Amino acid sequence: MSTKAPNPVDKYVGSRVRMRRIMLGMSQEKLGEALGLTFQQVQKYEKGTNRVGASRLQQISEILQVPVSFLFEGGPGAIETSNGFGEAASPTYVSDFLATSEGLALTRAFTRISDSKLRRSIVDLVEQIAAREATEAN
Repeated sequence: MSTKAPNPVDKYVGSRVRMRRIMLGMSQEKLGEALGLTFQQVQKYEKGTNRVGASRLQQISEILQVPVSFLFEGGPGAIETSNGFGEAASPTYVSDFLATSEGLALTRAFTRISDSKLRRSIVDLVEQIAAREATEAN
């Protein structure tokens, strides 16, 4: 018996819930408590295994302090705006990176640095390391 693969939109929304939850430093258990669910149910939502209903989406967005639209931004099947121009979606690798604990930790720490010159130096350093690794890989 084969299991059905999660819908890409459900999976994406789940990854955005996870990303925002981690950004807030909230555990799956805490989110589950706020929703009246178990952490296992939150896990299923985050993996896209279970769909999140409209009222539950509203509830999650309130708990995570974001508009419901945040959970869909940049996702598959993005709807164009009324002027005919779709909003430029961030590349998938960015949202994939931010969905990792390392990506969120790095982003959280980086945004706490108030010195813009120091932040620029860090970006330069990381770009140099990445360029060196790319050169060594070839």
